[in-house]
Amino acid sequence: MIPFPDDPIDFLFSLERLGMKFGLENISRVCAALEHPERAFRSVLVAGTNGKGSVTATVERALRGAGHRTARYTSPHLVRLEERFVIHGKEVTTAALRGAAGRVRDVVARLLADGELDGPPTFFECTTAAAFDLFREGGVDIAVVEVGLGGRLDATNILTPIATVITSIDFDHQEQLGTSIESIAGEKAGIVKPGVPLICGALSPAAERVIRHVCEAQGAPFIRADDRVSITVGQDGAVDVRARNRLLPAVRLALDGHHQRQNAIVALALLDELSRSGIDVPDAAMREGLSSVEWPGRLEHFKVDGVHILLDAAHNPAGAAALAAYVAEQGWRDATLILGVVRDKDVRGILESLLRPAHVWGLLVCTSPPSPRALGADELAAAATALVTPGVRIQSVGDPAAALRRARGRRRPVAAAGSIFLIGTLRDILR
Repeated sequence: MIPFPDDPIDFLFSLERLGMKFGLENISRVCAALEHPERAFRSVLVAGTNGKGSVTATVERALRGAGHRTARYTSPHLVRLEERFVIHGKEVTTAALRGAAGRVRDVVARLLADGELDGPPTFFECTTAAAFDLFREGGVDIAVVEVGLGGRLDATNILTPIATVITSIDFDHQEQLGTSIESIAGEKAGIVKPGVPLICGALSPAAERVIRHVCEAQGAPFIRADDRVSITVGQDGAVDVRARNRLLPAVRLALDGHHQRQNAIVALALLDELSRSGIDVPDAAMREGLSSVEWPGRLEHFKVDGVHILLDAAHNPAGAAALAAYVAEQGWRDATLILGVVRDKDVRGILESLLRPAHVWGLLVCTSPPSPRALGADELAAAATALVTPGVRIQSVGDPAAALRRARGRRRPVAAAGSIFLIGTLRDILR
């Protein structure tokens, strides 16, 4: 028998060395050995390139506001593993997580000893199994679950959801999902289930064709969120929301940015569909979801000693473009950008998207996120040198805390972007 760490949470982290492995065989065997916790609650499965975390958080908040006992499973975490597992608005305790992880560890050890597993499952497979176990123990009625990567072969896809969501399709994780929009769309459409409605955000024609084809083959209703919901922005920044027979006037969206309005449309279309299927979500609960949701590290604002600091986990070209558009809309000039990325991302695409509004930036501080996959600060600075416009200085500061001090020292607005590992580290410092 493989000797696993005594502490169940250490057991989970010990599996990170295995990297990624796609397929439903391991998660299926582990959940069967746990007596199928994934069948103990209703679920909604949310996939997409960007926006899936924001939609997951908004939908969970609205369902909770409607009186349902909810759960939320997201990944990765910013600082603490417990952040991934939220039951009725509260992160699970470390003791509860240790208990669930211990049960997962024990069944994995037994399956390995019996030859029912060829090798240990991955970190994500075991944390997903632990999430389902926690939600069963917590008496959850409905869980909103974010897909980890792709969809078709992601461990979360063992669920039989009552609705599915694809927020957006863009380039990310091409090594795993393919190098064309069509191949990425096909992988994400793997969450479609027979007869289960799929709600989609704004998609390119190529992506929509692929996903519509999968829905038709599965007999799953295809619902474009824009066909169900519209948002009009008023002069004071509040929005009026129309969703079929609903009107929510003067809503203050808790999440900032144009792209978050698009995410809100997707979340509302899903909530409206759930209401049609018998899960009551009154107008007041929808409003609560939009105005009270918290999703840290996504256009999150801080002010420290008079310096405005913005954190955003923009880790692919589409996310970087959304951040660049936002700071340009805010009228930033001569601001400082802190950037740290992991090696397997489209570094050039991220840089090109962020640096496009050149007038915004006066200084780019390249740093290195705390991850074994991190791209070194000097390597990032070298890549940026070939792309940066005249007048924008580049500095390399490997330590994120030192990079933040350097940026703050200019007394100009600061945006930090890139890897969620970097954003989590900086957020911990700022808090």
